[in-house]
Amino acid sequence: MAAVVLVHGLYHRPEHFALVAERLRTAGTEVVVPGLHRGSLLADTAAVQAVIDSLPEPPIVLGHSYGGSVITGLRGAGHLVYLAAFVPDVGESAAGLGGASPQLQDAINPEPDGSTSLHADRAADTLYGDCPEPLAAWAAGLLRAQASGCGIPELQSWKHTPSTYVVCAQDRAIDPVLERKMALRCTDVREWQTGHSPFVGQPDLIVELLQELLAADTPHQPDEGVTTGR
Repeated sequence: MAAVVLVHGLYHRPEHFALVAERLRTAGTEVVVPGLHRGSLLADTAAVQAVIDSLPEPPIVLGHSYGGSVITGLRGAGHLVYLAAFVPDVGESAAGLGGASPQLQDAINPEPDGSTSLHADRAADTLYGDCPEPLAAWAAGLLRAQASGCGIPELQSWKHTPSTYVVCAQDRAIDPVLERKMALRCTDVREWQTGHSPFVGQPDLIVELLQELLAADTPHQPDEGVTTGR
């Protein structure tokens, strides 16, 4: 069975995917959640590429939000999943596509060293507004500062790799209208009535989607006693 690689967005950590990763691992799926925040889109992409190169077969790779820019620049993925994520074309960046919503921009706090962070209360409402309050507080507490600058992917892997876009219809961080526009670049489109971060509030939605894709990617074995051939 192929592995699953989960790629988080800006300000986030691998721990934000803990609920999804735990459920997948319990079901027997190998899950890797690389850490980003390496200073540039190029460095973040290289870190995820190293994970893919270490796996025995092409994995399913999910990118959330800015993570969509990361997975766009990868080679060797078996299937791409864009979760409320950016899908850049040649010469495009996340910011150039539309970037953060006004509500998310209002939550951004400049730091003295040139990085930015998010106001915890505003972040909880913007990123996890559809989640139960304890979960939203947990997720907001994990957020970290983000170095300035992102970048433009060097490749556009969605042009030659099967892909699924998940529109989050109640998203307050990226305009769902923009998500639907970017989704047209993908092979398949789903729409969920969730906020920006269903991996916190509704992790089973993501688990079910990934298990569906894993099952579709698994060759069916012939029934015992049945011979196949041409």
